[in-house]
Amino acid sequence: MKKLLTVFATLLVAFSLSMPVFAQETQETQQTTNQSKQKQKKHKKEKKHKQSKKQKKQPTQEGQDQ
Repeated sequence: MKKLLTVFATLLVAFSLSMPVFAQETQETQQTTNQSKQKQKKHKKEKKHKQSKKQKKQPTQEGQDQ
């Protein structure tokens, strides 16, 4: 029984010492996530801008065909 408690206490200490490492990985992940979100927003803006340009060009081209 004493050995079991020793193993449990050792695991508890090891886990508590590794907690800062988990926190650092979370911060890095959040930074990566924020960067990817910014890229997605930029991509969406570019896409909307291209679509609006196409929509503006289409009526003028149709008017010239007639």
